[in-house]
Amino acid sequence: MAKKKTSSAPERKTKTMGFATTAIHVGQEPDPSTGAVTVPIFATSTFVQEELGKHKGYEYARVSNPTRTRLEQNLAALEGGSSAHVFASGMAATTAVTQCFLKQGDHLICGHNVYGGVPRLFNQVIAGYGVEFSYVDTSDPEAVKKAMRWNTRLIWIETPTNPLMVLSDIREIARIAHAGKADLVVDNTFMSPYFQRPIEHGADMVMHSTTKFLNGHSDGLGGVIVATKPHHAERLAFMQKAAGAILSPFECWLVLRGVKSLAVRMEKHDQNGRAIADYLRKHKRVKKVLYPGFPDHPQHALAKRQMSGFGSMITFETGSLNNAKKMLARVRVCSLGESLGGVETLISHPATMTHAALGEEGRKQIGLTDGMVRISVGIEDTDDLIADLDQALAAI
Repeated sequence: MAKKKTSSAPERKTKTMGFATTAIHVGQEPDPSTGAVTVPIFATSTFVQEELGKHKGYEYARVSNPTRTRLEQNLAALEGGSSAHVFASGMAATTAVTQCFLKQGDHLICGHNVYGGVPRLFNQVIAGYGVEFSYVDTSDPEAVKKAMRWNTRLIWIETPTNPLMVLSDIREIARIAHAGKADLVVDNTFMSPYFQRPIEHGADMVMHSTTKFLNGHSDGLGGVIVATKPHHAERLAFMQKAAGAILSPFECWLVLRGVKSLAVRMEKHDQNGRAIADYLRKHKRVKKVLYPGFPDHPQHALAKRQMSGFGSMITFETGSLNNAKKMLARVRVCSLGESLGGVETLISHPATMTHAALGEEGRKQIGLTDGMVRISVGIEDTDDLIADLDQALAAI
């Protein structure tokens, strides 16, 4: 089987174009065979070859597909990477990184406060292959530095973290990683490349659950790793081919569709996020609001330095599990459910949903309480969201 067609960004000089223009046009050029403005869905499992060893760049859909190539070109350009590789989910993308860049006896440093599915994968699956993991507070670069070992190959951070909205200094941790000949991987799902571009701060790879803001419409699963080095691209492309956890042409098309409106969506998400955070902070039944947009957030200066907006992810404290239950039972405009990043406002209870796998003790160690509620603020009318939260909080 021929080598996978690479998905590096197109040759056009994207640096001269703004973000929204890049999102709409790079990898999204009109179809050359028909002139179609929208990238076609190439719903095919195989491709006819002109003769033995001669084809048009594609031969089998697990290895490559034109719709997938277009998406990978687009996402590489948006994050400023040299290549992008899409997978069937964010966790499939995370798994691919561990399979490509870790072997028995290697060590990975992970933030102690990340999406619960990540330590579940690391501890219950990857550790069984002889890989060692250390969990540290990556908001403290010194803690990261102390955790480095001779066999550390990767540092995995999420910034801001899910759901406690704690930031890590990407540039400083990249410096620590590179001094120890390790790579830094940044989960940029919460911010999207519109508000945060980790590669510009020294990250080697960037991960997204494309399910979230990149897709933006809560109608498809996916994940991506944006890479910066040739050996990253080679190994990740091989893993797509060898393991087969690739993103289908239809779901690639959904993300391409979603990315076209990413810039305007993120602006509205950010506008609503700021308004909802301010409303919650002033509400007498809300004990605490975790949001890096507040000037007194302990890492507000870092947020302003490495992010161009604060986004729409907010976590707030209701005081108890019972209070959270009462409040969540009353929401009507907000939708109670896992996930985030959709045009609709999604509200969830991390302790029993996204972070249940950590267990009571694990949640306690990172400061995740049973009374905490996480909200992914959508792009609805702000007044309607505030009215819904107001009547729901009245149940406490």
